Amino acid sequence: MSASEQARSEHAHTARESAGEAGSAAPEELTAAARAEAAGALETLGRSSGPASLILSSLADGQKHGYALTKDIESFAGVRLAPGTLYEALSRLEAHGMIEAVESHDRRRPYRLTATGAVALSTYLQSQRKVADVGLHRLAGNWALA
Repeated sequence: MSASEQARSEHAHTARESAGEAGSAAPEELTAAARAEAAGALETLGRSSGPASLILSSLADGQKHGYALTKDIESFAGVRLAPGTLYEALSRLEAHGMIEAVESHDRRRPYRLTATGAVALSTYLQSQRKVADVGLHRLAGNWALA
């Protein structure tokens, strides 16, 4: 783990502690500071925010393991995440406290969305909706496209 990844992991751990272990709390139970931090968490992933948003969207429907995530994402988004992309994103999301591994009795490792992840996903998707709405409005006005 690089120094910057370790710092982000420690930062996420501190944020979870300040939220009263936000990973297991419901989004409405997060402290104001933890909600504010979670709201911008997905943007901190940079170019990984796209795969991360797909994974979080899939987990919003319930816990899944890697293969189930890949299939679900492919079905709703038409995107096939390569295994390296998927597992790197899962690792980052877990380090940031947005997902957590669930106990399993076989070799598969399921994950579930945390309260921090739910807030981060909601904020990110609302931002993306705003961008999409502006773009569609401008296209309709200037290009007769909708």
